[in-house]
Parts: sequence; C-alpha cells; structure tokens
Amino acid sequence: MHEHTRPHTAHTARYGDPVYYPTTIQPPAILPGELPPGVEMVTLPGGYRTLAYTQPTTTTPPPAPATRPIPTWAKTTALLAPTLGAGIAAAGYGISCAIPGLIAVTDALWAAVALIATGALAPLAIKATRRTSGRQTGPVQHITQNITATGLFGKATGTFNNR
Repeated sequence: MHEHTRPHTAHTARYGDPVYYPTTIQPPAILPGELPPGVEMVTLPGGYRTLAYTQPTTTTPPPAPATRPIPTWAKTTALLAPTLGAGIAAAGYGISCAIPGLIAVTDALWAAVALIATGALAPLAIKATRRTSGRQTGPVQHITQNITATGLFGKATGTFNNR
C-alpha cells in the first residue's frame, strides 16, 4: 500500500467513450493505533509513504523453561546399566574359564559312546566270523573284557581275553 505525498491523478478511458474523466486515487487511511507491532509508516526517498517492517527496539527474552526433576525410573535405569554390563562381562569370563572342563567332558562322552558301541557291535563281529556252512563249528569261545577308567571323567581302556 503506497501513499504519495501529492495527490495523483490518472486518466482512465472507457471503450467507446470519447471523453476522459480524471480520477484521484486515495489509499485507505490506517490509524497509527491499528498498525501491528513492528510495522511503521515510512517515507521513501521518492516521496512515497508506505508501511514497512522495522527492527524491534526492545525484545523481551523468552521465559526460562521450568526445570523438572529426573524421574526415578530414569535414575534406576541409569544405575542398572553398568551392573548389567558387568554381569555380562563376568558371565563371559566364567565361560572362557570353563572351556577346558567342557572339552574334558566332551572327551569323556565320546569315550562312553565308543565303549557302548564296542559292546553292542562285538557280538555282531563274532557272528560274522563264524562259519555256518552246515558242518559243526568248534567249541564256543568265551570272551572276557577288562575295562578300567581312572577318575570321574577319565578315559576308559579295556582288553579282550579269548579263552
């Protein structure tokens, strides 16, 4: 919205009208009390008066946010985090210390599996070596086994005696 300091006249022509009528342009008047804050009437170097935003002279700082106490659940979580991390680290250390014992247990289990397999497959091996072609076989053989193991999870050793 511009206001000129001298009245401005403009000629408007209507289609088919031979006579031109002078008109005066008057901007609407705004009272100084109606201007929003930060807007002022300014006179430009060409003589025009216009509304313009100006820098505010004084600004009030925004109010400081109210400080709230830290919730108890946040404090509890913050205190439990290092405890949980230390527990996981201790569990990892304990597992790393238990690895040699676990290896010994697996060795003992494999020895037990081998012992059971030998006991189950021995009769089949004996039957396969006998001749059953219709004639009588020799006397029945008796096989004895002596198996010893030292310690709770020691390796089992054994001997076969054919008699």
